Amino acid sequence: METDILKINPKTVSDILIRFLYEEISKIGLKRGILGLSGGVDSAVVACFLSRALGPENVYALIMPYRLSNPQSREHAEKLARQLKINYFIKDISPMVDAFFAEEPDADQVRRGNKMARERMCLLYDYSAKYQALVVGTSNKTELLLGYGTIHGDLASAINPIGDLYKSQIWQLAEYLGVPREIIEKPPSADLWIGQTDEQELGYSYQEIDRLLYYMVDLRYSTEMLLELGYSEETIKDIYLRMQRSQFKRRPPVIAKISYRTINQDYRYSRDWGV
Repeated sequence: METDILKINPKTVSDILIRFLYEEISKIGLKRGILGLSGGVDSAVVACFLSRALGPENVYALIMPYRLSNPQSREHAEKLARQLKINYFIKDISPMVDAFFAEEPDADQVRRGNKMARERMCLLYDYSAKYQALVVGTSNKTELLLGYGTIHGDLASAINPIGDLYKSQIWQLAEYLGVPREIIEKPPSADLWIGQTDEQELGYSYQEIDRLLYYMVDLRYSTEMLLELGYSEETIKDIYLRMQRSQFKRRPPVIAKISYRTINQDYRYSRDWGV
């Protein structure tokens, strides 16, 4: 599951990210965090971090199944929430999603999946306002680099503690944090339609794709160097294109420049501020 070049020190990384969550939430005057708890390993790890950073009483989780979701997803999410003793709510998104597509019966799986992801984020931000809790993201570095997520859906958040960790590293943290075995060992899935798995949709296993991404992004290996390692030209090109085409998901909206100080180009307010 893990490779040498991707091996981390789980305790050190956990300590850093727990402190990160505490500081980033506190500096804007809040003391609570909220996340979508899917029953998968990424959100499980983030929930563990939040519980340790803020105390379980200050963590809110939404479990948001669709009528075709795998029942195990809800079961695993509830098990983790009970284990951590965090606040959680179950909100079925089926009525909202089905009502929307009642007039669009020919919509394909991608459109339906995107709507589910955005409906979940809509609920998270509503509950964020209700409980004065900051929305915390659960997308890992592998997903972010490949654009494997829905913009304004699961990719939306105020802060993200695991966005600089590959999926292989998330599993290492899950082991250290005591995430239930059934969550760690099941095939990763966005659970947007029956039978969906991440690796089947990506076309690669996380183990092989994480290693290649590490060489490409972290070590900045050239195409020639990657070929020498045994990667095919087709695979290298495919991953480069995925990263290139999904760049728009990883940045704020591009603002056309008219004035001397354009937001996000010339003017970025210091992030080290408080309320």
